[in-house]
Amino acid sequence: MPTYTKSIVVQAPVETVFGFHEREDALLLLSPAFPPVHVIRKTGGIEAGSRVELKIGPFRWTALHTAYEKNRLFADEQITGPFAKWIHRHEFQAVGHATRLTDRIEYQLPGGVWMNRLFGWAVQLGLRQMFHHRHQTTKKYCERGTE
Repeated sequence: MPTYTKSIVVQAPVETVFGFHEREDALLLLSPAFPPVHVIRKTGGIEAGSRVELKIGPFRWTALHTAYEKNRLFADEQITGPFAKWIHRHEFQAVGHATRLTDRIEYQLPGGVWMNRLFGWAVQLGLRQMFHHRHQTTKKYCERGTE
């Protein structure tokens, strides 16, 4: 299954970086302007059992949070949406007084291995752009203490 992994070090304690992701407005802050993201419905925060239904460009996407360990990780899985499979782990590790934030995504495009071979490059490009934005936003809010 294709994967995407991106890590950064944020010059802020793990409690600050994890706390930023628990904010009610975190998803909207972390979403780039394109494609537009609209929250249709949300139950809970990022803890296991929480759900969020989104409209992302032309797609409807429902994700279920499946794992949560305070200041260490949370994970979400696509229930409905454009991918055949999507699992996103957000991992937080204290590195001295800083935090290593790692996003790990396993995905499968509809149509199986051939679709992944033909269009996987486009998914990887989109993920690189999205996580560049997300990580820069996280650094901005957490390193300046504007949590």
